[in-house]
Amino acid sequence: MGSIGEKVDLESDEEIPFSSSHNATNKAETLHFEAAAHMASPRSFYSSSRVLRKMDQISFMRSIYIVILKAKINILLPFGPLAILLHYVTKKHEWVFFFSLVGITPLAERLGYATEQLAFFTGPTVGGLLNATFGNATEMIISLYALNNGMMRVVKQSLLGSILSNMLLVLGCAFFCGGIVHHQKVQVFSKATAIVNSGLLLMAVMGILFPAVLHFTHTEVHFGKSELALSRFSSCIMLIAYASYLFFQLKSQQNLYSPINEDRENNAEDSDEEEAPEITQWEAIGWLAILTVWISVLSGYLVDAIQGASDSMNMPVSFISVILLPIVGNAAEHASAIMFAMKDKLDITLGVAIGSSTQISMFVIPFCVVVGWFMGKPMDLNFQLFETATLFITVLVVAFMLQEGTSNYFKGLMLILCYLIVAASFFVHVDPSKG
Repeated sequence: MGSIGEKVDLESDEEIPFSSSHNATNKAETLHFEAAAHMASPRSFYSSSRVLRKMDQISFMRSIYIVILKAKINILLPFGPLAILLHYVTKKHEWVFFFSLVGITPLAERLGYATEQLAFFTGPTVGGLLNATFGNATEMIISLYALNNGMMRVVKQSLLGSILSNMLLVLGCAFFCGGIVHHQKVQVFSKATAIVNSGLLLMAVMGILFPAVLHFTHTEVHFGKSELALSRFSSCIMLIAYASYLFFQLKSQQNLYSPINEDRENNAEDSDEEEAPEITQWEAIGWLAILTVWISVLSGYLVDAIQGASDSMNMPVSFISVILLPIVGNAAEHASAIMFAMKDKLDITLGVAIGSSTQISMFVIPFCVVVGWFMGKPMDLNFQLFETATLFITVLVVAFMLQEGTSNYFKGLMLILCYLIVAASFFVHVDPSKG
């Protein structure tokens, strides 16, 4: 019976009364002695806290190394402080603009990296939304600064340029590089995702087209006021449509956005198992905050130098706003879209390139109109006929490219060549407001 009582005593603390009192007394004395021994040695607490503090320092230093020192593109980081210095010392707008543009490039790329690291902890669905949102953070910050300074044309042209850059240059380079790497097979992606995004882009074109047509046909009920009122109403409708799209994508019809076949899904799961986050969740959030603040600071100097740079370099403001600014702002999307296409993950590539264009056209542009409404700025959806026609043709070209659900390097080359035509057109384009 004594041995049975000892076994019960070792297996469960609730059955101690059924064991012998001698064993229970010995166990209590042992536990009391061990607790007293721990209480009597405060060195263990000091040493453990010292070890934890040192581990935090090591983790912090490792995070700085991974985010700042490891990436080769960060060799361009000193150009940002140099731009600020030149702003106060020389007042040469072209140099301030150039160095600010170069200094923002690594920040935009690192912002995309921190977002990808945070996506490991939030899951793929929320992570994809975060990637698109923070990928457009640079354009949004620049637009809000320009809007606050009353530069509505710069806001419209930079956001339009971001859409054109994502749909033609980013997607074209991704299709081209992916087609070259996988030239022995046809790359495929989900047609359902492409069709839904193409429909949203056409809806955005509709919202932007009608205020421009109303203005240039002189058919407004109240000249100058009807166009602005229609823009604000359409912006609210577009925001509701984008919120409905997010609910449709994240909650209602998740199966619509699943990979095409099981083999690709298994390959994606295998690659996800191989990849692991390099920084912790809170480190990623901290870096997102730091990078966003630094981009905001540089964006202020960049926007202030646009007009002076245009005059000194004899370059149209429309070309700077539509071509140069979006290329810098889309640095993160450009790199990630090409990388995923080369890994034969075109569904993610479309989510980065077309998804980003959809978010700008259906969320960022209407959001700027609403923010301008509260600021008292006459921000509207009238993008002028030339810009509106360019956006309309671009959406049609990309929609036709995506309708088959396949990709190759020739389609990518066609999109890149279309972007070169657009860039040349804006280089010789004079803004009607200044003509």
